[in-house]
Amino acid sequence: MALSLTALGIVFGDIGTSPIYALRESFNPANGIAPTQANVLGILSLILWSLIIVISLKYLTFVMRADNHGEGGIIALTALVNPRSQVTARRRLVLVMAGLFGAALLYGDSMITPAISVLSAIEGLEVATPLFRPYVIPITLVILITLFSVQRRGTAGIGMLFGPVTLVWFLTLAVLGVFGIASHPGVIAAVNPLQGAAFFARNGLAGFLVLGSVFLVVTGGEALYADMGHFGIRPIRLTWFILVLPALVLNYFGQGAVILEDPTTLEHPFFLMAPGWALYPLVGMATLATIIASQAVISGAFSLTQQAIQLGYLPRMKVEHTSSREIGQVYLPGINWALMLACLGLVIGFRTSSNLAAAYGVAVTTDMAVTTVIFVVVAAKRWHWSPRSIVLFLSLFLIVDLAFWGANLPKIPQGGWFPIVVAAVIFTMMTTWKKGRKVLAARLEVGSLPIELLIADIRESQPTRVPGTAVFMHKDPDGTPPALMHNLKHNRVLHQRVVLMSVVTLDVPRVADEDRVSVVRVADDFHRVSAYYGFAESPDVPTILELCEKSGLAFDMMQTTFFLSRETLVAHPKGGMAGWRQRLFGVMARNSLQATVYFGIPPNRVVELGMHVQL
Repeated sequence: MALSLTALGIVFGDIGTSPIYALRESFNPANGIAPTQANVLGILSLILWSLIIVISLKYLTFVMRADNHGEGGIIALTALVNPRSQVTARRRLVLVMAGLFGAALLYGDSMITPAISVLSAIEGLEVATPLFRPYVIPITLVILITLFSVQRRGTAGIGMLFGPVTLVWFLTLAVLGVFGIASHPGVIAAVNPLQGAAFFARNGLAGFLVLGSVFLVVTGGEALYADMGHFGIRPIRLTWFILVLPALVLNYFGQGAVILEDPTTLEHPFFLMAPGWALYPLVGMATLATIIASQAVISGAFSLTQQAIQLGYLPRMKVEHTSSREIGQVYLPGINWALMLACLGLVIGFRTSSNLAAAYGVAVTTDMAVTTVIFVVVAAKRWHWSPRSIVLFLSLFLIVDLAFWGANLPKIPQGGWFPIVVAAVIFTMMTTWKKGRKVLAARLEVGSLPIELLIADIRESQPTRVPGTAVFMHKDPDGTPPALMHNLKHNRVLHQRVVLMSVVTLDVPRVADEDRVSVVRVADDFHRVSAYYGFAESPDVPTILELCEKSGLAFDMMQTTFFLSRETLVAHPKGGMAGWRQRLFGVMARNSLQATVYFGIPPNRVVELGMHVQL
């Protein structure tokens, strides 16, 4: 129950704030749907069955079974596709690219969610009095700036408040919904799915396109899967079925009843459900709820970036762990300020939550469709689902995903282009960085010797040996570090003890300490150390050295020197990438965080050896 309360604030914040604007947008005049009783019942039926099919069935029943050692999310799901025994290399590449693009789309979601959530809550002040209208955007900007400014403190301090506040929020949603339904009990008829079918038959293309607004009720579904590793499946399922789903359905039905009683409430049915005396407290509660929802997606962007860095899809960035007790609570300053500027720009540029709603659905629908496809591959290859089961799964969930996706496509000119552009830029950066590192590694391997031949050559040439330990870091655990070759070639000197250290990222979220380090004696004075980390962890060299002592390899830091290679990249007309990608890779490499800082190496114990490398 404690985990369920905590999960309530972190996992369900996004989907819990959708009632503020989702039903209102379904009856946006641009959709051309009149608020008749038949149309209200039809849209309420679509909302109810969207929540059941997408969240209850697809995510909570099926997708959350695909956990990567307890972790969820699209990157963890993509990592489940085994490259050797399950799919061909080409098919896996396609799936990885799809997963990467889905991950890139989440950055657009992380920019739009805080903007639309906070703005929609503050717009409730306009319901109280039009005098607040000029101040809605300034107040929203101040709240967003404050929200991003406190990120460096982490969620450990305020996280304990998330659950109770969100609990009060969902209870408020339920109570408001009950009072709304009491005014027009006939809305209960929307439980019948035939009401939704009749809505499509009656409204044709306009009825289909309104799905783009109905989809707003399930945004946040990805968060259930992504945050699974923090809480486990059972608390999330328990919270959804006992509290969240009933509260959401009651509130949406209550709003529908209010609209049927008084069609003039269409502009803000959520806030107009409340009695006059409760309006200001409701706006305050809605603001707190949207801040919590925003915090969840911001933290998700931090975790996603950390995973991408570890898997080699983004350059090294500064990662700060904001809690010594809670795993996975990280803060990335560069990502934080980029998200803040994007959110502020969205609020200033779009100005209303209705305008922002047009930009919201495209990214999330695409991401959900990609999740469905990758899940089917995992189910077929890992769990050996029968073709019949796969067809049944796809015929229900992929068709629903594609229907939502198609209904959102017309929104691209009105703002849906924004998350697509953001995703395209980030996807290009990810693939360029991965490809560039591969080309760079191939260039560095030219002229390299297998370590056995190098040791034999050292025995024969007998270079000058100096006291102490030299640690040469290299990405390839089976290769010879370029810094070692460079040092021997130019300095003709070697320490008495040489350690070849590699940090390897596995396709699992975390690695146990007992499996963290492998120490192999290559020769009497040569050791190879391989340190293994999951994609949700950050490497730390001092910790690696401490673990090496358990294997009999002790280090005196004052007698240890770390040798790193620093490459100066030179574009080449006939290189392994297009010219513009070479230049982009060079810019990313120059702005990458220094390895000394990223790996936690004492800076006064580091020697960097520079070399020019043609791409």
